[in-house]
Amino acid sequence: MTSPQFGPESRRATGLEILIVLGLSLGASAVYSVVDLLNNLTLSTPLASQTTTLNGALSDRPTFDLLYRLLAIFFAIVPVVLAFYLLWRSGVNPFRRLGVDLRHPVSDLGRGLFLVLVIGVPGIALYFVGRALGITVNVNAAPELTYWWTAPVLVLSALRAALTEELIVVGYLYERLARLGWRKWTIILSAAVLRGSYHLYQGFGPFIGNVVMGVVFGWLYLRWGRILPLVIAHWCIDIASFVGYAWALATFPQFF
Repeated sequence: MTSPQFGPESRRATGLEILIVLGLSLGASAVYSVVDLLNNLTLSTPLASQTTTLNGALSDRPTFDLLYRLLAIFFAIVPVVLAFYLLWRSGVNPFRRLGVDLRHPVSDLGRGLFLVLVIGVPGIALYFVGRALGITVNVNAAPELTYWWTAPVLVLSALRAALTEELIVVGYLYERLARLGWRKWTIILSAAVLRGSYHLYQGFGPFIGNVVMGVVFGWLYLRWGRILPLVIAHWCIDIASFVGYAWALATFPQFF
């Protein structure tokens, strides 16, 4: 990845810009996640006996639960729009530069599904290994109550996660750090650790898994020059986690 580098004044401004974008999005999530982990580790209940819920109800009234969920998805996308706007203001076409377009739909889809197999399946195995070792909390990805809109909203939530994580942590951050003069593997590893850190609330297993995911995704992004396969893969993995978990919970309750 080659990008024209900034001068000293622009470097300071860019560093501040990165902190602001991350502070409004996944950087803040990382800080909360670290605090959550510290809180969980200092409880009398062992980590393996704790549970975290990813898609819990936001209201006990279905209409307002739906409204709150849609608002949460919408406002979570705003930092992505901000990141793209800042890239555009600095002379970068973010859609063309990051590969967020429909120029190569077949190869993007094929690469995305390939990543689902490479990352998604081992990720499930790593989760159960982490549970067996006692370093991962029980992750409940399904809402307790389901309605006609539950599955579509979970699919949208999965898309929100894919867009925010891949377009900010990989697309935006890689572009900015490259212009600051960071080396390729420094960028890949730093972004991967950030990806893992905002999953620490789930325990050490998901942290390790997401760091590995970040390294693989980052390396392939730099090889392919397109981020859309990463978004597709992440979306599919989270759909399987959110909707698939809810289906499995309802169909095979004896396993849960």
